[in-house]
Amino acid sequence: MKKKILVLVSEPISGDVLKEVVGGEEAEEAEVLVVAPALNESKVRFWASDPDGSIEQAEDVAQETVERLDEAGVDAAGGAGESEPLLALQDALATFDAEEIVLCTRLGGELNWLEEGLVEEVKARFPDRSVSHREID
Repeated sequence: MKKKILVLVSEPISGDVLKEVVGGEEAEEAEVLVVAPALNESKVRFWASDPDGSIEQAEDVAQETVERLDEAGVDAAGGAGESEPLLALQDALATFDAEEIVLCTRLGGELNWLEEGLVEEVKARFPDRSVSHREID
């Protein structure tokens, strides 16, 4: 049975990034689900419930990541998730019971306001799963 890895991304990542985090052979032998939260860039857009641009961008991020992973020999599928990253992760885990969670966020100074504190929250909420974090520049 293939190991299941859930990858939460705010920007497209390459297969090399995932292989660095989990190991090359492990990534190539795993079943990977990529989820890109529909991050609103501003609190105003979030509270105004204007998600259209964010959803489209998240779908593009997920699709580009899946294509890059496939090119690197990683079996991946993916799509957009809820705007709140923790909720996007919970939704994905409801149907994809991943043993490992990989969080790929922007560099600290460029974090989206919804990503702040995410790594700590995920580790606290899912202590029975391996959680890795990688900042993307």
